[in-house]
Amino acid sequence: MDSAHKELFDRLERFYDAVPRDAARVEEHGALVLFVRNEAGFPFYARPRPGAAEPPSLADVNAVRERQRELGLPEAFEWVHETTPEFLPVARSAGLSVLEAPLMVLDPRELPDPATLGDVPVRVLEPDAPDFAAAVAARRAVAAVAFAYGGTARGEAGAAQRDAIVTELESAVLAEERAGINDGRRISALAGTAAEGALASGMAMRVDDVAEIAGVGVLPAARRRGLGAAVTATLARELLAAGAETVFLSAGSEEIARVYLRVGFRRVGTACIAEPAALLG
Repeated sequence: MDSAHKELFDRLERFYDAVPRDAARVEEHGALVLFVRNEAGFPFYARPRPGAAEPPSLADVNAVRERQRELGLPEAFEWVHETTPEFLPVARSAGLSVLEAPLMVLDPRELPDPATLGDVPVRVLEPDAPDFAAAVAARRAVAAVAFAYGGTARGEAGAAQRDAIVTELESAVLAEERAGINDGRRISALAGTAAEGALASGMAMRVDDVAEIAGVGVLPAARRRGLGAAVTATLARELLAAGAETVFLSAGSEEIARVYLRVGFRRVGTACIAEPAALLG
């Protein structure tokens, strides 16, 4: 690995380690770190411990999985293959299925105008907006439907499925989202129209000058309209304007990665996500 790539992957590791710490306590299990969320919300995962003298072992994996089961957490692990290549065979030997997702970094020179990508407007959520709570709930509902029907193909699932799972969010969840936006750690975006409602959504997390775009999803009935690319480009523009120098994401598949190529992202490595075989399939 050349020095430029090593510096990039080191920056990503610092980011991955920092992001959960505002909302989670940290438990060390050998060469692995388990992040345990302090309050309600989407659960975190375990990752290789930065600075560990040895890569994670099978015993480390088993210890973490036992602890995750004890806490009622998903048995989930995440890492960058180029940074910890030895962990892939260990995870597989533990009976975990590993998704090898394209890890992509933005070339800002190739970032297009979001308005040229999709056929509906994209808004960035403002914490003081009167409909902020409703917009956050819609963003989460769109993402839930989108990821339940993965890929980029059009389908029938749309507004009815979205509206069926929109729920009033707990005050703690809204407070966390509002605080993250106010202090620059988080950005959320929503694409849609008054007639159709929310059709696509996404979010981003930032630590200093490194940011990750995540959770970009489009209702199956609204796919092939450029909405995923438009949401991604909008988030990327906001992040660059806020001072991010490295903007990256992980694509769920090579097919999805092609969407991000349109937005100026280029593959630099592989992000690994490991879960029990029955969950990843």
